Formats: sequence, C-alpha cells, structure tokens
Amino acid sequence: MIEENVINKKVGKNVKRYRLLYNANINDMTQSDLAKKIGVSVSLIGGLESEKVNQGISIYNLYKISKALKVPINKFFE
Repeated sequence: MIEENVINKKVGKNVKRYRLLYNANINDMTQSDLAKKIGVSVSLIGGLESEKVNQGISIYNLYKISKALKVPINKFFE
C-alpha cells in the first residue's frame, strides 16, 4: 500500500506540473490566480506545490483544480 505522504507529494507535484503546462499552452496562471479561481487560499496551492511541505487536499478541491486546469483528475495521481 502506498503511504499517504507519497500520494500527497505526487498530487502536489502534478498540480504544479499541470499549472505550468497550462501557462505554456493556454494562459498564465499563478498560484494566486488558481487559488482565486477555485476559492481556496494561496497557501494551500503553495503548500501543495512545495516539495518541502507534506500537504494533503480534499477530493473536492482537487476536482476544482482539475476543472480549472482542464486536466482529468486521474492525471494528478500518475
């Protein structure tokens, strides 16, 4: 079984990855822009994307991120 911190790191790394891909392909989206768009704090997005912080996220907020970045939710677990 995969440990929770491994999943959190993978999801966070992919949030950053897909946000940066969104920047390259569609439009610039900062951590602040993403946070505002989905109604969460910038510190949540920053914590997720940081490799030094082990921060989890609710499935609902991950769903909102997937819609904002136009990425299927399963991609965040790969």
